[in-house]
Amino acid sequence: MEEEEVGYEEEPPVLSVRIAEAGYAPGDAQVRSIEFVVHSGELVGLIGPNGAGKSTTIKAILKLIPHVKGEIVLGGSGTYAYVPEQPLYYDTLTLWEHLSLAGAAYGMEEKAFERSATELLERFRMTDARDKLPGGMSKGMKQKMMLMLGFLLKPDVYIVDEPFIGLDPRATRDFLRLLEEERQRGAGVLMCTHVLDTAEKICDYFVLLSDGQTAAQGDLDEIRQASGQPEGDLFDCFEALTL
Repeated sequence: MEEEEVGYEEEPPVLSVRIAEAGYAPGDAQVRSIEFVVHSGELVGLIGPNGAGKSTTIKAILKLIPHVKGEIVLGGSGTYAYVPEQPLYYDTLTLWEHLSLAGAAYGMEEKAFERSATELLERFRMTDARDKLPGGMSKGMKQKMMLMLGFLLKPDVYIVDEPFIGLDPRATRDFLRLLEEERQRGAGVLMCTHVLDTAEKICDYFVLLSDGQTAAQGDLDEIRQASGQPEGDLFDCFEALTL
């Protein structure tokens, strides 16, 4: 007897987000009434125009802003990795030292760390930059470093903010391949991006924000229905819902 395929609705999410309101000062909510989940193996795209509340939503999820009313629940083992839009690094530490520091913070065993870090250096073609300081790296190389730090742990959830900025086509391909492998492993992904043509191809579900609230959410067909664009691409829907 064949086993029935288990759908997302039968599995507990790896990330559950319910934000009643969030902001940087009491009584000054920047986002409100945002609710969605990310399941194992699912890629959810968080999209919207500048100032729509995407960054505030991510900061609320990461508990990086002081005033949040709602509930954020991490499922599975509770592990997550955050890849920021702007590279963050120590001027006096080399690329390898950044990876080592992250591995120690994650509590990785030495052999597991070296295997994972070496593989990431090779995949992102950064082996020659192993002992370089990030201050002397290009913007694309710094972004690759952020991606490597995120992929080092192999968490249950990836929260990725504008990952394509600064990446050349080859690095973008390497990133997307690794992301797909992690999804196959069972990791869920929440990705904030302005690159709508890529988002349309790779995301399973979309949360479209406008003026600090959810304008629409669902798969592409549901976004098309909500926007009144039954044959439109994601950009057409985006434009119709955020005017």
